[in-house]
Amino acid sequence: MVGVGILIRKGDEYLLIKRASEPDKGLWSVPGGMVEVGEKVEEAAIREAKEETGLEIEIVKDLGAVDKIVRDDVGKIKYHSIIIDYLAEQVSGEMHHHDDALDAKWVQPRDFRKYKMSPTLLDLLRKINLYPIF
Repeated sequence: MVGVGILIRKGDEYLLIKRASEPDKGLWSVPGGMVEVGEKVEEAAIREAKEETGLEIEIVKDLGAVDKIVRDDVGKIKYHSIIIDYLAEQVSGEMHHHDDALDAKWVQPRDFRKYKMSPTLLDLLRKINLYPIF
């Protein structure tokens, strides 16, 4: 399965969402979802951002791909997604979270440690030097 993740920037803040469903239910992440058949990945990122947040975005940069592999208690694979992450900026719209998110907040990088994040988001933020390492 191919998915997209969108790290949306507004000034010096980034949009985090608290996931309402698995994988990573209850953890903070970024908006995103699956690429539909026949849809280009950047189109999917723009669509998912609008559906999940109400925001119109502009893709700024491709941040690379990650494997999201989740196993059950006996080691059997439950989910395996390849997620293409993008950095985007808000162009217009009023932020609201969709029903697949419990909450959404604009957060400055210095405050990221206050949020229990998904492992893939932590990996992404470290990769692009946005997660403070003390």
